[in-house]
Amino acid sequence: MQRRERTRHLIELGGLVHKAGLVDLTDDDRAILYGAMLELAAKARDDGDALVLWKRRGKRAFDAEAQGSETA
Repeated sequence: MQRRERTRHLIELGGLVHKAGLVDLTDDDRAILYGAMLELAAKARDDGDALVLWKRRGKRAFDAEAQGSETA
């Protein structure tokens, strides 16, 4: 991956953390965010169904957001 593409990718991932409300919820505490992400990764490794559930929830949220912006 080229440097510019990687930078864009990382910025988009940070945007998702913000969009999910995690920055405000944790008062921008990076240790909490990192710990939570480590916990998610461990859960995903232990429970294969978790990824399917999270993907479904994420798609619904993206779809709801897209519909909300279409009506605005």
